[in-house]
Amino acid sequence: MINIDELKFDEKGLIPAVVVDAYSKKVLTVAYMNKESLKISMEKGLSCFWSRSRQELWLKGETSGNYQHIVSITADCDKDALTVVVEKDGPACHLGTDSCFEYPVWQSEERHEFSLEGLYELLEGRKKDMPEGSYTSYLFEKGLDKILKKVGEECTEVIIAAKAEDKAETIYEIADLAYHVMVLMVENGISVCDIQKELASRHIIDHKVKQEKMTH
Repeated sequence: MINIDELKFDEKGLIPAVVVDAYSKKVLTVAYMNKESLKISMEKGLSCFWSRSRQELWLKGETSGNYQHIVSITADCDKDALTVVVEKDGPACHLGTDSCFEYPVWQSEERHEFSLEGLYELLEGRKKDMPEGSYTSYLFEKGLDKILKKVGEECTEVIIAAKAEDKAETIYEIADLAYHVMVLMVENGISVCDIQKELASRHIIDHKVKQEKMTH
């Protein structure tokens, strides 16, 4: 851990802070901190910035309730910028959107960004619009029993491929299983964030169990 006195604040006493969602890894916003707001952030475990427009301290969520609970704060190699990883209580943007970064400027035609959140949103769209000819729409149309049957079938396919020690086929079947599990999640209203939070809580428990074993 470095001391905050080692950080390089600009001539106005500010340092940029890139705020990142702890679960989705999405950039939520870019704000500025001064030494006082950084100290408050560290003491409270909540994002506190310096508002350049209002020229005052700004505890994110104080009026909206959309607090950002800090997981970590990391400085870059020059110690003149920060990333602040947070668990958020609500939208990060004052416009009510999940992130301030919502306006595409350019996108490669050859390279495509993939995320579980993006896939989940696509599946939600399939359930809402039910486009004709879509396999996903077909699953939602048939309902929970059909979806569960496909999850069970794909589990079996994963076991068979893994037992044969066929790595490529196992990867293929795990991807099929993951897709069908996400269809199930959409059907039951379970979000990607719900699963990430559950796994994160188990990681903490597992870490504590390991520590307890080491002390005995």
